[in-house]
Amino acid sequence: MVAGRQTILFDFLFCLFMVMGFSYNAFGQDPVFSQYYSAPLQTNPAFAGNTNLPRIGVHYRNQWPNLPNAYATYMVTYDQFVPMLNSGFGITAMGDIAGDGIYKTVSISGLYSYRVEFAEDVYAKIGIEGSYLQRSLDWNRLVFYDQLDPVYGPNDPSGNPNPTGEGQPEDLVRGNLDVSAGLLVYSRMFYAGFSMNHLTTPDESFLQINDNLYFGLPVRLSFMGGAQFNIDNNRDGATFLSPNVLYTRQGGFSQLNAGLYGQLGLVFAGAWYRHAGSNADAVIGLVGVQQGILKVGYSYDLTVSGASGFGGAHEISLILNFDNSASAEANRRRGRYSDCLKMFR
Repeated sequence: MVAGRQTILFDFLFCLFMVMGFSYNAFGQDPVFSQYYSAPLQTNPAFAGNTNLPRIGVHYRNQWPNLPNAYATYMVTYDQFVPMLNSGFGITAMGDIAGDGIYKTVSISGLYSYRVEFAEDVYAKIGIEGSYLQRSLDWNRLVFYDQLDPVYGPNDPSGNPNPTGEGQPEDLVRGNLDVSAGLLVYSRMFYAGFSMNHLTTPDESFLQINDNLYFGLPVRLSFMGGAQFNIDNNRDGATFLSPNVLYTRQGGFSQLNAGLYGQLGLVFAGAWYRHAGSNADAVIGLVGVQQGILKVGYSYDLTVSGASGFGGAHEISLILNFDNSASAEANRRRGRYSDCLKMFR
């Protein structure tokens, strides 16, 4: 299994259905962005409202490009902090496409966080997220074991699909409400937090073998932490280094990302090592530029596991942070934020 997309559901959609048939809808895992710092709302709802002015993010991930349209993930986010309410608000919309569209997930979420200063320049934020999840299955494109002919494959000599004994589910689209929560503690020098996604473990089953069969989306536990060491400040932004780590566990699968992010003027870069369970997984490289309100990053996952032939993963993020606009530049130069979350902005 590759940690950038750990999934039992459709690890290899075509192989899974052709070899095993389809008797139930098994547990699924969430996509995890390699650039999780550019998509903090997907990591922990307590990150909602890291900027006083609007922050808009657009994210795209293409995993295993050597396989035809294996996994593609899209996400759009919006969030900002409202000082008079001491609260952060956010909205996310994400689409996840697996197996060239055989299996699709769409989610829309609203996020809220509340900030408390419990020591000088040390803050805690509590976040909550409410979501609507919709999963759909294109049943007619599946191939089952009993359809496979040793000579002609899944189709007869005329090209028509062979019949199957598998029964089609009554519902091919499942929708559920979901709740997540998180906590973040940060200061000028460090940050640490954890989150619990899918507290309701929504039922995502398409088929039931008996009345007691239930497959809920497992709770995703995430722990993140890091520090920021400011080296210098200049007109274009802070020069700093940020060692950081993210650990995620869901449904018996886990991944650990550990590495270093840094920025020098307009340019930022980083490198991470990702370990999946007991297996080495990938080395991640990042490069990008930040100018004014615009921040663009590109990362590549160089797979070092047995799945190296699948092509790793490409990821692109585009951030519009209006706290870095010309009207807010004076505050930014004075160090508008007395914390170490520059990496997430």
